[in-house]
Amino acid sequence: MRQTLMPVFIFAMLFVGVTVSYAQVGGDDVAARRAALEAELADIEKEIVVQQELLGAKQGERVSLERDIAILDAEIERARLSIRARNLIIARLEEDIVGKKETIVGLDEKLEREKESLSQLIRKTNEIDHFSLIEIMLSNQNLSDFLGDLDSFDTITIALQDSFKDIAETKGITEDQKKSLEEKRTEEVELRFIQELEKKKIEVQEDEKQRILKVTKGIESAYQTIIKSKEKTAAQIRTELFTLRGSAAIPFEQALNYANAASAKTGVRPALILGVIAEESNLGENVGTGSWLSDMHPERDRPLFAEIARSLGLDPNQLPVSKKPWYGWGGAMGPAQFIPSTWVLYAGYACTKAPVTCSYTASKDRIGKASGEQPPNPWSPRTAFMASAILLMDNGADRGTYAAERLAALRYFAGWKNAEKATYAFYGDEVMGLAAKYQGLINILAGS
Repeated sequence: MRQTLMPVFIFAMLFVGVTVSYAQVGGDDVAARRAALEAELADIEKEIVVQQELLGAKQGERVSLERDIAILDAEIERARLSIRARNLIIARLEEDIVGKKETIVGLDEKLEREKESLSQLIRKTNEIDHFSLIEIMLSNQNLSDFLGDLDSFDTITIALQDSFKDIAETKGITEDQKKSLEEKRTEEVELRFIQELEKKKIEVQEDEKQRILKVTKGIESAYQTIIKSKEKTAAQIRTELFTLRGSAAIPFEQALNYANAASAKTGVRPALILGVIAEESNLGENVGTGSWLSDMHPERDRPLFAEIARSLGLDPNQLPVSKKPWYGWGGAMGPAQFIPSTWVLYAGYACTKAPVTCSYTASKDRIGKASGEQPPNPWSPRTAFMASAILLMDNGADRGTYAAERLAALRYFAGWKNAEKATYAFYGDEVMGLAAKYQGLINILAGS
């Protein structure tokens, strides 16, 4: 019996407590490749910052052929650099995914080894339990050796308990690794989608640059003539209409009034407010064709949406919200495209969790107090402009610099945590482009 027990003990101790070093599972190659990608990405991001600063400086200069070509060149180069950066990010994600897959394989193998070890230990422990004292005395093993084996099995029993704990922890690590892998894949898909948008933007900019050069042949006087012919009079601008969902078509002057009123309360430039709402909903024309029951986050936003609709006396089934994209959740409301969980923070609602109930307090309603509508309606144009301006102000746009406004727009879209990620840079660039367009119209109205 001694020759049966001790090899089992040795076998058990070899397997119980075995760990897998995650860094070593494909670690050296992945780490080296990742370091190279990180270095290249850092260099490209520095170049993007240079182009961004150049673009901001040029946009503040007097309109000229040289300035506008320089702006187009900077935008084209920045877009190209962004695509290169995203290719590197995607490559880095793919390296991470490979590493995570190898880690998961290692964890699965470890689990199988420990399961087999535990099975054998349990079987051998059951064998000991079936021996009687007489059988021990009749065997070749003396009593002291047998008691020593029992001590060994006590140790094994403790090791068994530790091994069970280790298996549970390993399973948890495995699940975390799988979840992280899924999130990385989602981010990669989103990056590829944004990359395609950037490619299309480059094509448009290249065409615009070539058209300008062809028409003017590089002559400043010819370019100034074209600029003058494209400028509209204040009267023409005042007759331009755009549609806001839930209201009649209103003139540009009215939209500017909303932006000016919001600017007076917040210090955010009117053109930036117009730019954000234009980017979010095409100035209220596209507030979404989704349904709160299918497109809205079920735990975070859906119950709050129902409470917002109830407080406004509206039927939630009749209210338009943004459709769910293929990489996340929709459910944004009105021209400013606030999600319900953000709206309640600014609109004076205090909400409980499960079951969700909300109470409205007018004195805590920042949007309503500023817009004059309490409780505030996110589909109301005036209220939407004010809400957008308040959020932009909180994001730092009231500083008035190009960098501060762009960062505030990115925070509006992606939140503070993700605002400075290269992934979302396109949004800030597009908003600032729209703001420049609206600033031009505002300047014409002002006669400057």
